[in-house]
Amino acid sequence: MRYVIRQCVDPACRFRYPVDEETVGPDALCPRCGAPTRIAVEFSSTQALLSLHEKKDRTPSPHVEALLDNIRSIYNVGSIFRTADGAGVRRLHLCGITPTPEHPKVAKTALGAEQAVPWRAYNNAVDAILALKEEGFIVLALEEGDGAGQKLSFSEKLSFSKPVADQKPGFSKKPGFFSDAPILLMVGNEIAGIDPGVLALADHRLAIPMRGVKRSLNVATAFGIAAYWMTG
Repeated sequence: MRYVIRQCVDPACRFRYPVDEETVGPDALCPRCGAPTRIAVEFSSTQALLSLHEKKDRTPSPHVEALLDNIRSIYNVGSIFRTADGAGVRRLHLCGITPTPEHPKVAKTALGAEQAVPWRAYNNAVDAILALKEEGFIVLALEEGDGAGQKLSFSEKLSFSKPVADQKPGFSKKPGFFSDAPILLMVGNEIAGIDPGVLALADHRLAIPMRGVKRSLNVATAFGIAAYWMTG
């Protein structure tokens, strides 16, 4: 695909939007007013961007995997795959009703990340967590509420960012909380939250501070904050 920015030539409209040039052709009309459009900007080719990405050195990151417990939205799952790829999350464990990349609509949001991030599917999150704990994982549940023992604060992130550079990769940058063991970050259903039986298996609970009237974020947004905080 070759994406370009097209702009309406009508001075009263001037609608500006991205489009796949191979799909619409050179005579594309403005979707707002129907007037002719012109190419304002051309993007670099997708292949060139992929080649540049492949050449970048990847800094070793802590071993973090994530478990998605009964996520109902296909688009949240796709978004989490994309964020997991960017943050360096090693694997996703998809439990219960959580859609897998076998569903074609997951790819619409994941944009190829579903092919880059390994994943496993489980019928039962309790079984999955017990098996992962046997492998040595420490389980962190991302769940709002008074029982959350740690808050993901940006001031804490900054306070630990400098000494971390002198330490080996791992979670020792947060004394008394993380270890060098692999970490499993767990998120739950958009409405019900994490299954209480699953939450009981967590070693720690994390909460993101909320400064408005709402008590929680969209699960994909919350996952992104936690994943980058943990792997950064």
